[in-house]
Amino acid sequence: MILQVVYCNHQSAKLGVREKLAFSSHDQLRAAYHRFRDDFPESEVVVLSTCNRVELYTAHEDPADAPTQEQIARFFADFHQIPVNEFVNDLLEQRGPEAVKHLFEVTSSLDSMVLGEPQIVNQVKEAYRLAQENNMCGPLTHALFQGAIRVSSRVRTETGLERGRVSIASVAVGDFGKSIFNRFDDKTVLIIGAGEMAEETLRYLCDEGAKDIVVVNRNLERAEQLAAAWGGRARSFSELDKWLGEADVIVSTTGADQPIVSAEKFFKARADHMETSPVFILDLGAPRDFDPAISEIDDNVFLFDIDHLEATCEQNRKTRTGEVQKAKRIIDKESEKFMHEVYHRATGPIVKRLREEWHDIREEEVQRLFNRLGHLTESDRQAIERSVERIINRLLHPPLEKLKNEAREGTPHGLLDALKRLFALDD
Repeated sequence: MILQVVYCNHQSAKLGVREKLAFSSHDQLRAAYHRFRDDFPESEVVVLSTCNRVELYTAHEDPADAPTQEQIARFFADFHQIPVNEFVNDLLEQRGPEAVKHLFEVTSSLDSMVLGEPQIVNQVKEAYRLAQENNMCGPLTHALFQGAIRVSSRVRTETGLERGRVSIASVAVGDFGKSIFNRFDDKTVLIIGAGEMAEETLRYLCDEGAKDIVVVNRNLERAEQLAAAWGGRARSFSELDKWLGEADVIVSTTGADQPIVSAEKFFKARADHMETSPVFILDLGAPRDFDPAISEIDDNVFLFDIDHLEATCEQNRKTRTGEVQKAKRIIDKESEKFMHEVYHRATGPIVKRLREEWHDIREEEVQRLFNRLGHLTESDRQAIERSVERIINRLLHPPLEKLKNEAREGTPHGLLDALKRLFALDD
């Protein structure tokens, strides 16, 4: 058995690289699963694609079926139609215990830009759900992702990682937004998109007093639902330019596969407001919704995207050092426990069969001896049985101990195969 993850995240790759590798819609992800199934038919796979990371988890009963990191890089390149050399150096790989630990840390938000953010566990759950929906999960990925969700719950309840500003939205509004505006109750807020991140950011803005809210979305019905929930107004996507020009705060979370607002488009929309009215833009799209060149248009344009959150999130991390260590201890123990269960699943049947066959031989030979030595007392018989049992256990101890030791580093397929051949343990 083998578990692996190939990934790029906010630590290993800049947003531009992550944008190129991201799966920005369910349809695109469905197509990717179909392609991956064709390329690697024996694979279990779950894809986690968020604004901070693109991660591909695979699991295989037989290591020979597992794709290499190079093959997965080629899969990304072929699917997204981009040269491998544009991103291959940004891809990381973990296998076995390290892959398990990585997912547990991701789901528990130890690997997030904002330490302790609660949103990531929902993203992991959704990724797992979509993999099941596309029939890409199997026994190993089911166990892995169910374990990750359970571990995240332990970390959340047993540590203080979620205290204070812990989500991207809360840090963006509380640190970035409030560094530009002292108040929000007199500001016009434009929300582009109507998903989970849009609603979370809007919640923090309303907590800070925002009242004049406009929601623009390609699906007007969804815009109306979000606007109604927060006392705002919904507008059609065709009115985007008008509201770009009038908003003081802009939050964009569309997940479009290319920027929806170019520098030229934004300049025209803001022509009457330049140099007089500050505008705070929070681009949470992955890929970006706003052309980065927009930040150079005017000194009153404050554009922040996911990568701009790095410094603030690092400070957030430092203030929670003790809680991080507590969470890591939980994850270390849970990862070790999970791998022990995986290795037991691989080695357990062989160990059981080996013990059963040897003990069957023991019983046969002891009974044959007792039949020849009918004068033995019951006490003698019990002493002989215990002695032969100890001999069997001592003979089995070296190979089984070797199997146990090698299993700490991964499923010992070579040793398992050798034991099957040496002791004639047929499948």
